[in-house]
Amino acid sequence: MILIDPPLWPNHGTVWGHLVSDASLEELHAFARRAGIPERGFDRDHYDYPIARQEQLVELGATLVSTRELITRLRASGLRVTAAQRR
Repeated sequence: MILIDPPLWPNHGTVWGHLVSDASLEELHAFARRAGIPERGFDRDHYDYPIARQEQLVELGATLVSTRELITRLRASGLRVTAAQRR
């Protein structure tokens, strides 16, 4: 399932949220391509998306969940990349 959390992180003059899959990276990349999210927005286990795209992502099938639920489901899927693994 494709999940997004509410945009809360300010940067580059907007606010950003996370786009993830709790099933596979293949599903995540395919959804991002269909949504027109650039590859440069991918960060190992998620894509960043600007608040202006939130409605469109939901219309395309993403489910809006809390940040806590997004992280919980990403961890349970085994796809979560921890801060230690990012180093």
